[in-house]
Amino acid sequence: MKKSVIGIVESEIQAEQIVSELRVGNVASSDISVLFPDKRGTKDFAHEHNTKAPEGAVAGVGAGGLIGGTIGLLAGIGALAIPGVGPFIAAGPLMAALSGAAAGATLGGVAGALVGLGIPEIEAKTYEGKVHGGNILIAVHVIDNDGEKRARATFEKHHAHDVSVTSDSSVPKAANA
Repeated sequence: MKKSVIGIVESEIQAEQIVSELRVGNVASSDISVLFPDKRGTKDFAHEHNTKAPEGAVAGVGAGGLIGGTIGLLAGIGALAIPGVGPFIAAGPLMAALSGAAAGATLGGVAGALVGLGIPEIEAKTYEGKVHGGNILIAVHVIDNDGEKRARATFEKHHAHDVSVTSDSSVPKAANA
């Protein structure tokens, strides 16, 4: 059964180090998700003329070139404007989940997308608060206990906190996977 190992870091440097180490360990880009507040604002990105969700709730943008090296190479990277929550940059399977959440999930926002990925609601709300407060959420999808142990070790090595593991109930594939 696939699982997700999820953690929070405070800086883009930590996130880059974790993602880079996961990639060196042969984790596919399409199995890594990153979510962080868009501190620059979506006005700084070149918008494409398509949307990821109905009613313009989430606009697809070309953000890859503006994000740090390793994170910028992840699948499906883009900026999201989630009504009532704010602007975020997301990559990987979480991008697809957030696009659906912004279009009208019952719980709404980041927490709704995380619940959709199989994270318990209480943890999802905690993660949403941490990301909204300026932290970065990283999730890696693993297929076995060995992958889980390696991912946990990578998170711990780079001082991630709030690390947890959840079963992937219905993890969507990234758009470019």
